[in-house]
Amino acid sequence: MPESETNLELMRLIDAQFLGTPYYGSRQMTRHLCHLGHKRARRLMVRMGLRAIYQKPRTTVPYPFLLRDLVIERPNQV
Repeated sequence: MPESETNLELMRLIDAQFLGTPYYGSRQMTRHLCHLGHKRARRLMVRMGLRAIYQKPRTTVPYPFLLRDLVIERPNQV
């Protein structure tokens, strides 16, 4: 389904803003473009293939096992 002229203009504005601030999600994009609703911003960003770039949480970071090469010979050694 072709987009309307209004949506195409909004998509151009979203694209121009996203080039400068790629960490903006649909909510921040809505705040930047005051006349745009949150659901509409999200729908247009999905249609354009835009996703906010942010650091993902690192929930499973392996810690080094420091006692690997240590020979334990007596109680309370470590």
